[in-house]
Amino acid sequence: MQWMNVVEFSFYLVETFALPFAILVFVIERRKQRFVDEEEIYQRLSDEYTNFLKLVLDNSDLQLLRKNAPLGQMSEEQMERRLALFGILVSIFERAYILVFEERMNKQTRRLWSSWEDYMREWCRRPDFRQALPELLQGEDPDFRAHIERIAQNAASGFAKNTLQQDIKK
Repeated sequence: MQWMNVVEFSFYLVETFALPFAILVFVIERRKQRFVDEEEIYQRLSDEYTNFLKLVLDNSDLQLLRKNAPLGQMSEEQMERRLALFGILVSIFERAYILVFEERMNKQTRRLWSSWEDYMREWCRRPDFRQALPELLQGEDPDFRAHIERIAQNAASGFAKNTLQQDIKK
């Protein structure tokens, strides 16, 4: 009989302390894993963007790193390379949107997403990129398409305001 009491007491002890502790440890580990997964996704996307920038450097004659590069005459081959690079960039942006963007983001996800949105804004300030967007966005995710088109529209209106202000100063 005493053996049964010990077993029963052990069962209650496990049920009272060990089971909730195990659940708590499981939940904490899942959160840590989710954080690691988010960081890994961000790192992979960052690596892809870095590789894109290396391609841009390899094609420096296209002047894609110059924020206010004059839109001079380009050969057919240069325009094709520029369009291909913009296509790669849009693909990276779409992947970032699909993997990182959420309607309701926690602080960590918001931090990761804001850097991608900054990249999108930066590129959408370029008139040549905005001009290529309609062709580049064909067949892309509809939500991503709407998002980057909104960014491009805001960038275009900001670009127009800045140009007008510069013209007034002259």
